[in-house]
Formats: sequence, C-alpha cells, structure tokens
Amino acid sequence: MTSQERPRETSTSRAEEALAQAGAGGDGRTRAGRELSAAVRAVLGEGADLRFAQRDALAALAGSDTVLVARSGAGKTAVYQVASRLLGGLTLVLSPLVALQRDQVRGLVEDGHRAALLNSTLSAREERDVVERVRAGEVDLLLLAPEQLAREATTELLAAADVRLVVVDEAHCVSDWGHDFRPDFLQIGPAVRRLGGPRVLALTATASPAVRRDVVERLALDDAAVVVDDVDRPNIHLAVRAAADVGARDAAVVDEVVAACRSAEGGAGAAGGAEDASGDGAGCVGIVYVQTRAQVDAVADALERRGLAPARYHGGLPPDQRYAVADLFLEGTIDLVVATSAFGMGVDRPDVRLVVHAGPPSSLDAYYQEVGRAGRDGEPARALLVHTGSDSSLGFFYAAGGGPRAATVRAVVAPLQHAGTRGLTRRELAEAADLTPRTLSRALGALTQLGVVAPAEGGRTRWVGGEENGTQVAARVDAERERRRRLDESAVEMVQRYAGTDDCRRRLLLELLGESHPQRCGACDSCDAGTSGDVVDATFAGGQRVRHRAFGPGVVASVEQGTVTVLFEEEGYKTLALGLVEEHDLLESA
Repeated sequence: MTSQERPRETSTSRAEEALAQAGAGGDGRTRAGRELSAAVRAVLGEGADLRFAQRDALAALAGSDTVLVARSGAGKTAVYQVASRLLGGLTLVLSPLVALQRDQVRGLVEDGHRAALLNSTLSAREERDVVERVRAGEVDLLLLAPEQLAREATTELLAAADVRLVVVDEAHCVSDWGHDFRPDFLQIGPAVRRLGGPRVLALTATASPAVRRDVVERLALDDAAVVVDDVDRPNIHLAVRAAADVGARDAAVVDEVVAACRSAEGGAGAAGGAEDASGDGAGCVGIVYVQTRAQVDAVADALERRGLAPARYHGGLPPDQRYAVADLFLEGTIDLVVATSAFGMGVDRPDVRLVVHAGPPSSLDAYYQEVGRAGRDGEPARALLVHTGSDSSLGFFYAAGGGPRAATVRAVVAPLQHAGTRGLTRRELAEAADLTPRTLSRALGALTQLGVVAPAEGGRTRWVGGEENGTQVAARVDAERERRRRLDESAVEMVQRYAGTDDCRRRLLLELLGESHPQRCGACDSCDAGTSGDVVDATFAGGQRVRHRAFGPGVVASVEQGTVTVLFEEEGYKTLALGLVEEHDLLESA
C-alpha cells in the first residue's frame, strides 16, 4: 500500500482489531490480520516482521495509551508508522528538538510517507503550505514541538483535523524538573483532551521505573500500558577511570581518544607515539561528552594538538552551526565530536565505536542515553567515564535549581484569578505578569504540575486553584522544588555509586533502569578485574514495592552483594546494608 492509497476514513473499531492482531502475531485469514500485514510491509519492507516489543506495543495501543521503553535501534519509529497506517486520520509526532524533527521528516518522506513538520524555523509561506496540506487531508504524519501546542493557530488547526494518534518522542524529557525541564510537555495531556482524546504513544530509549511513572502522570495518560523491551546493550563495554584532578581527567580523556583512533586506523603512528596519529582521524568514530561549553573548547583544542580534527557542539553555538555538525556527523563526513549533552537526541549513527565522558552526567538515566549512542550496529563498542572526586558538584548545583521564583508565581497567579473561567492567552498573561515567554512557560509548567491551572478554549490558560493566593501557591511550588531537589541529588549520588563500585557495572546500571540482571555481565572493567559477583538468593528483587519506617514508600531499584538500593518517593535513592535491613526488619513489602 503506497502512502497515496492509504485510507483516511479507517473505522476505529476495525483499526483497533488490526492493532490487537499484532499481539497474536497476525492472522492472514482475517481482514484485520491482512491489514496489519500490509501496514508492516509498507513500513518495514517485504518479508520483514515485527519484533516482540513492537508487537506488544501495537497490541497495547488497541485498548489504551501506551509507553514503550526500548533501546535505540529497536524500531520504536516503526511502531507509530504502522499504527498510523492502521488508524488512518492524522498522527501527531511531538519531538523536542527542531533538528530531530528535520531529520525525522526527511527520513519519513524518503520512505514514501506523507509527512510534514510545523515549527518556528518555517517561513510564513512554508507554514501556510503545511497548514493547507493538513486541512486538505494530505498529511498523515505531522511533526511538531510541544511548544506549538501553546499557539492558538496550531490548536485551532489540530482541533479541525482528524487526529487519531499522538506520539510523544523522547518522552523522558517530561520527567526533568531542573534546568533541562521542558514545561510545555505538560500541555500535551490537556491538548489531547481538547482533540477529543486520541490514543497516545510515548516513546523513549531509557527510563527508570520512576521516570515511567512521571511520564504516565504528567502526560495524563489514560490507564496506560507500559511496554519495556530489554534495554541491555551487551556489545558496549563499560569502564570507569578515576583521575586526581580536572587536568588529569581531561588528559586521560584525550589519551583514550587518541589511542582509540590509532587502533581504529590499524595502528597508524603506533611506532612514533600518539602525536603521529593520522591527521583526519578517519575510522575513529566517537563522541566525547564534557560538562561545560568551555570544556568543549579545551578538550577539542587538546585533541587538535595531538593531530585529530574533532567538531565542537554545544548549546551556545548558532542553530545553523549545530545543525551542520549533526548532519555532517550522521552523514559520516565528521567522525569525532566533542560536545555537551546538547548533542544527544536524534544522533543515530550506527558505527559509533567510542563514547567517552569527561565527568559524570546528572543521572544514570542520562548516562545510559548517551552511552547508547555507541555500537548501534551491534558491533563491539566502548563507553568510558573518567571522573574526579569533585566532578559531581556540578550535578548537585543543577539539582538545587529549577522552578520559578516566588515573585514570578505571584505575578502569574493574580491575573489568572482575575480573568476567571475564560482565562488568558500566553501573550495576554506574559504582558499582565511582565514576564518573558520562557519565564512564563516555566511558571505555567510548575502551576500545571500542582493542578491549579488548566487549559481553556482557544489555547488559553485558566485558574482552577480555588481560593489559594499567590503566596500560598508559591509556597507549594517551593515545597515541590525541594522534594525534586532531594530526588535529583540522590540521582547524582547513584552516578557516584556507579563510578565507585567494584561490582558489575552493567548490573547496577540496568537494575536502576528497572531490569533484573543478577549475573555478572562479563563486559565491564569490574568483570575484567574479577571483582564482580553474582547475586543469588536475594531477599529483595528489583521493582518490588517496599516501605521503610523512616523513609516511607519506595521501590527496590537494585540488589548488589550485601546491599539493596531503594528509590523512595520523598527522599530519593537510598542504599542500605542487607544485613542491617534483615536484622532490624527495616523494609517491609508494600
């Protein structure tokens, strides 16, 4: 079935029957089974078949909103492409980065899909063309950023369209509270209700149980099914190296990259030392993650002095320059990039052999996302974290921030209360509160989380918080910020635990992401050194709900030799000695 032949008036019940067929492997004897097979062929090609996680996600979509957690390269995009063909109508794909949308649309169009994007980079003429195509029913997949849902023109366009499916890509973004938080993700749930409640599919490559709960709650998913694929990437060797100070750390990173490039080039320059490495670094495909923009330049300069030619990428560069670096890396013109975490989503190059971190990220979720950019072709790859004892201070600094100030909250609450049930547009509210759009967006994100504001007609926001005044609401925002600070700081501490353990690193990492891996992995530096051990006859298991007499309710995150780590709802991660827990009955099943 070509994209031009795709029916736009598909019966919802028949489409759900076809989706349900995925769980049973399809049945060519029924009409629904034949429609499923045709959609799979159109997306994956003749003779291709769905993977188990893809089948489970499609079957879940037949009856409920769905969260799919599957490693990079597991075919998450194919799930919404198949579902879109079966459901008919318009599918919205909400992507957090403009560059990611650009690449996705390009790939979709090349594969024969009727896809378009709607974002702030379009000219007025380009935007009119997309709007006209959507109104005419000539677009099946529309990619846009969550921020677009706050535009009245966009909400009017989508309300008149036949939206059957809303896809939230990189859904873990909804879970951050601090400096990386995208408050407009919180507009997705209300927007879905305004569109008549189409089915929602949330996608991410990595999400711990806590992040999954955040996704379900903050997107207001309806009785959501959570489908978790095996996120293990056994072809990636994991290692950690400690350094005495920042200078020694960055020097070790440079040495590691230069050595990897020499090795990838078949030993070029081996006899003459590192400085004899090939000038262009051909065959040395890697990403070096650093913590600050200044560090990007420092590490890139050091690599250039050693004969390599890395590209530089961080959020302070002009958009065109960032897009160019990403495109050239994906095309294979550039093989080595030194970047902050801004170089992330949408980086889907299969032959990356090395990911090195000069200093730890803010959480193990973030670390595994970035490590997962290596070895997507299934071939051996390496991930190295080089750290000092003080590196995590930056993570603690970020964990202490985020959220609007009390004065900002009061400035937003007063005009909303005065406006009544009709509410205010973003522009009206920004003018009344004398705030920039970005500051207003963060404030509305916090107020939406508290449940004191809600969407109104025409993309407006209205007050639903009762008689609370601005000062009282600001105090609640501060309390929530403090709770999130404890959680975020505990996440930083878990990165420290990963860096300092001599037990199996992969087991610790995967169990904190919600998977049970009691055996040693055999592909990390701890296993190489013989210090890892298997966990046998454990009293607790990952995912088990427990209660601590002091910390309250929580979920077992990981079990190691002699310790159990629990993620408590109010206090964050706590690592407890199993002997003391059992001796004093500190944990009980909840």
